[in-house]
Amino acid sequence: MSESEDLVAEIEALEEKLAEARQSITRRFIGQERVVDLTLTALLCGGHGLLIGLPGLGKTRLVETLSTVMGLHGNRIQFTPDLMPADILGSEVLETGADGSRAFKFIEGPIFCQLLMADEINRASPRTQSALLQAMQERMVTVAGENRPLSAPFHVLATQNPIEQEGTYPLPEAQLDRFLVQIDVQYPDRQTEKDILLATTGVEEAEASQVFTQQELLDAQTLLRRMPVGDSVVETILDLVRAFRPDEPDVSDRVRETVAWGPGPRAAQALMMTVRARAMLQGRLAPNAEDVLDMVRPVLSHRMSLNFAARARGDSLADLIDAIAAALTRTEAAA
Repeated sequence: MSESEDLVAEIEALEEKLAEARQSITRRFIGQERVVDLTLTALLCGGHGLLIGLPGLGKTRLVETLSTVMGLHGNRIQFTPDLMPADILGSEVLETGADGSRAFKFIEGPIFCQLLMADEINRASPRTQSALLQAMQERMVTVAGENRPLSAPFHVLATQNPIEQEGTYPLPEAQLDRFLVQIDVQYPDRQTEKDILLATTGVEEAEASQVFTQQELLDAQTLLRRMPVGDSVVETILDLVRAFRPDEPDVSDRVRETVAWGPGPRAAQALMMTVRARAMLQGRLAPNAEDVLDMVRPVLSHRMSLNFAARARGDSLADLIDAIAAALTRTEAAA
């Protein structure tokens, strides 16, 4: 077989495995296919996800199920205002041996895992939030002057409550940019909520089964980077990202008047990866313009901000993203 035929065969085999993983997840996390696909996208791309949703919508259940299905060692941290960096990273303690000798021993914190759930991350102080920055970007932490690598793969799925903001500390832009996608978890529709009631209030509940191993997930992340992306898709990604930067000379008046700051190059990188993952989850061998349009909001929502005047008018960032992306796509299609 040629190299291209080998690649096609590997992608098709992975697509079958992903379909099995999705089916196992949705047995416990019912009716939220979009949320499941976006979290799987984050893992396939080797990135992190920011889950935005009210309490009780199953975010913790989703992360626990993902940990089982993807074969990852998971930990959970409930962020509170009194949480300290050492509570996350770990610390050195003085240990006395049987012979009376003393030496410092490093006790690992909960960040030493493969899938970390950072619950209500915005309730911790900026000092504690910053403890995740190095880990999310470099996959290592520095404690007592020593760099300590984290296991591979390593992913953070953080949650935020979008309503109650009293006593919280908004994440800085530099940390938001480390999240590959923002995942909005909405209320279920009536039929889905009925299915949830019937599935979770009986004597037994559905169990998730392991589909991937750690190495298989790492191999999938490597394979994803080998998936070809057409020049037209690359140009669409660049056009979209640059269309939301208010300082660009050819940007629309609407963006220039409403956007305070736009997405940087990391947004284009995130789009390049996520469109591949979406194509793979849908059983296709290469991404198209529709994949780009679908991933724009999850990738850009947390990487840009409205200015004061736009917020005062009650403008919606999501509506702006959808409108500009749709208009740009129509223009390119007409051309």
